[in-house]
Amino acid sequence: MFQISIQSSIVQEITFNSLNEYSTKLFIKRDDLIHEFVSGNKWRKLKYAIEHCHSFNFKGVVTFGGAYSNHILACAAACHLYNLKAIAYIRGDELTSSSNALLAKCKELGMELIFVSRDAYDAMKRDNSTVEIDGSRYLSIPEGGANRFGIMGCMEILPDTDNNFDVVALAQGTTTTSLGVLFSTPPETNVFVFPVLKGFQSMAEMQQISESADFLTEWKNHQHKVQVFDDFHFGGYAKSTSELLSFISDFEHQTGIPLDPTYTGKALFGLIKTIEDKKLMNKRILFIHTGGVHKLLK
Repeated sequence: MFQISIQSSIVQEITFNSLNEYSTKLFIKRDDLIHEFVSGNKWRKLKYAIEHCHSFNFKGVVTFGGAYSNHILACAAACHLYNLKAIAYIRGDELTSSSNALLAKCKELGMELIFVSRDAYDAMKRDNSTVEIDGSRYLSIPEGGANRFGIMGCMEILPDTDNNFDVVALAQGTTTTSLGVLFSTPPETNVFVFPVLKGFQSMAEMQQISESADFLTEWKNHQHKVQVFDDFHFGGYAKSTSELLSFISDFEHQTGIPLDPTYTGKALFGLIKTIEDKKLMNKRILFIHTGGVHKLLK
């Protein structure tokens, strides 16, 4: 069977001025360094889908995303790397492949971009099936890689560390990465999730995806370890404030680690605020850097 080997990523202990008085050890797993375009959790979520396509002679993948979707770019790059055809339905029929640098890069990598209305997009974005196009089989990957393959890949994030943390924290979008991480934590570890969507029903979504991906038993066994921090969305998806941008800039200046304002910046801001509230004294905490930072969006 065809297999993909993903390189291990480093874990760094972080020194940050605002943490000095709390006796808290903060570590960051640098999955953002795995690949320039297939970075962070994206390789994790795509690994088993790509392997499936090669092992069962699929021509390629069909997937879904917005105009600035890191998932879309990752799919384009991964399929280019492994000689698979990539087709993406993009939310917004007013867009073209020249609308931004990310879409242009996807086209350059050979991805076929199909721009659809928002209503049409919403009706198809969760498709998780095998489809036939011009006599060839394609694997349909839901928006953000939210399927069983994605969860399986994300279950390999923590085993890539010594996995002896009191808390593991990460940004949350589709909940796929959160679930993979949750299912691979030891009994004594809590998982802190920071949704980037305003009004997101995190626990309900995690249960729904667990059920659709045949991980409902694992969800029932681990759900008590999840804590949701839903006050750090900064107005909603892809929205930010001067306070958030100042934090991101200060954090990179002190640590050399870049964050993005859509996912990792919000989650780490929320985590550090939680530490400053003296809720995590004397704890070992791992923050998972899920990527999303690349030159195309700067």
